[in-house]
Amino acid sequence: MREIVHIQAGQCGNQIGSKFWEVISDEHGIDPTGAYHGDSDLQLERINVYYNEAAGKHIIPKIILCLETRLLHRR
Repeated sequence: MREIVHIQAGQCGNQIGSKFWEVISDEHGIDPTGAYHGDSDLQLERINVYYNEAAGKHIIPKIILCLETRLLHRR
């Protein structure tokens, strides 16, 4: 089994990473709350490459990111 851990650092990294997770989540049928709303079993195939399943059937991304507030609030 393969796994990918995504690392985001700095303003640019967080902006690119945000778009990356938006696209990956859309492809797998995952909404922003971590709930699956897809329409195909194919979307769940190998979902564990990018995500972990937490309690309550919520799906969370495997990610490490910079949480420095002065970088997160810049646009």
